[in-house]
Amino acid sequence: MPTQLDIKRRIRSVKNTQQITRAMKFVAAARLRRAQEKAVSARPYARALLRVVRSAALRVPETVHPLLRRRPEEKVLLLSVSGERGLAGAFNANIIRKSVEFLRERSSQKLEVISLGRKARDAMRKQPWNVIGEYTDITTKAEPARAIEIAQKISAMYEAGEVDAVYIVFNEFKSVLAQIVTLHKLLPIEPEEVPAGQNATPVEYLYEQPPAQLFAALLPRYVESQIFRALAESSASEHAARMTAMDSATSNAGELIDKLTLYMNKVRQAAITKEIIEVVSGAASAG
Repeated sequence: MPTQLDIKRRIRSVKNTQQITRAMKFVAAARLRRAQEKAVSARPYARALLRVVRSAALRVPETVHPLLRRRPEEKVLLLSVSGERGLAGAFNANIIRKSVEFLRERSSQKLEVISLGRKARDAMRKQPWNVIGEYTDITTKAEPARAIEIAQKISAMYEAGEVDAVYIVFNEFKSVLAQIVTLHKLLPIEPEEVPAGQNATPVEYLYEQPPAQLFAALLPRYVESQIFRALAESSASEHAARMTAMDSATSNAGELIDKLTLYMNKVRQAAITKEIIEVVSGAASAG
């Protein structure tokens, strides 16, 4: 049976842990505000550009730009966007699980992986798939320059025919308590689908510039915006998940301290009762 001193030491240890988790919660909350603003501000531009590109791709031949060319998906590239650190609940585990599921479903194809984040890098190194790129210190704070670097590499691979399709998996930020694992197809560009029952004939547009020149400027920007949005969404999701996990850990520590304090009081009361019994028994035997 533990002594009162042992229980006091345990309570002190739990209180120290509680202080750490509370501090990590506040740090994550401060970082979340900035990351959330960046993720929310990146959405309108990325979605509008996606809509424009998909609509325009429906009205021009694939030969206008290499990123529009569609090939049978024999060589597939996956971008796995994870966090840089742990202590974020199931945030990283969900991304890794979704990435592994995607790769296993396409085991008959030639698969390549680019990991974005330390946790994805560590996990993919243990898997049998070919990892052709690793980026760390990239998702804690999303930066456009890093997104451009990745987009240029991916676009060059697709234009050279080294890959036939590019997918990206990341956590999309919905709220502090909800992050949705999202799988998005980056390349090739999926033309906009015409709703059933409507006129299937695409509307003709007049281009101020030649279509080849227009898409040469538009498509690289599209890839960059989608990757940057994924990084921004993942960054906000990671901070939200860590804040939630640390809040839960702080609450659990408080509950454990209460239980240990109650147990220590019971032990102390039992010791006092034992001493009283011994005194009474000694007095009775002396009389």
